[in-house]
Amino acid sequence: MEPQLLHSVTDSVATVVIRHPAKRNAMTAAMWGSLPPLLETLAADPEVRALVLTGAGGTFCAGADISTLRDSPLEAQRLAVAAEEALAAFPKPTLAAVRGHCVGGGAQLAAACDLRFAEEGARFGVTPARLGIVYPASATRRLVSLVGPATAKYLLFSGELIDTGRALRTGLVDEVLPGGALDERVAEFTRILTSRSQLTQAAAKEFANGRTDRDPYWAERARESGDTAEGVAAFLGRRDPRFTWSVPTPGRSGRAT
Repeated sequence: MEPQLLHSVTDSVATVVIRHPAKRNAMTAAMWGSLPPLLETLAADPEVRALVLTGAGGTFCAGADISTLRDSPLEAQRLAVAAEEALAAFPKPTLAAVRGHCVGGGAQLAAACDLRFAEEGARFGVTPARLGIVYPASATRRLVSLVGPATAKYLLFSGELIDTGRALRTGLVDEVLPGGALDERVAEFTRILTSRSQLTQAAAKEFANGRTDRDPYWAERARESGDTAEGVAAFLGRRDPRFTWSVPTPGRSGRAT
């Protein structure tokens, strides 16, 4: 099968699947390059309210396809960083659903998601020290923000793999599910995400990523959106809220839909 990224949208959730079965879903240069425009398309789709990134079959992603590093390692790293940054900048909640190996570039992509749910038995590793590669500054900072400097150094210095127990304890993953329960839990949790206020989620994502300068912008969006009034009315009326504010697509400043 040709290495590729597959995608679908169901019940307001976009699912992007990494597929390269011959090499445990390792990312080729073409796959890295195709991720940013795909994410741009999905971000602009008003139907999409959350995104799940996962791997085909029994593994998430074994990293970069090493054969693509032989001729132009700097270009391969540039493509990987661009894909990582595009995923981190996706304006709606993102969740990595991890089975099997999540290593190297796979860990880089998982860390760029807002949340990570893993199946028991998954293995995580950040392995550039095995290849003499300088891990990108952006990816290093993101890893440190998740697991702290000590664990980040352990992973980066050693290139060793860790299990889901340690990944959960250190904050690399948010939930660990028993075998066979990952898909059900991801579906359940994304239903929760898509029922919540996109206004709250979008503002929280920017603030959590350090954009505290955007507080006035989001205060204005809150005043004009009607989501707060709807949320309070729904709570008092003991009904489910019907939030209408949507993440703006390019060329829009944000509006109710």
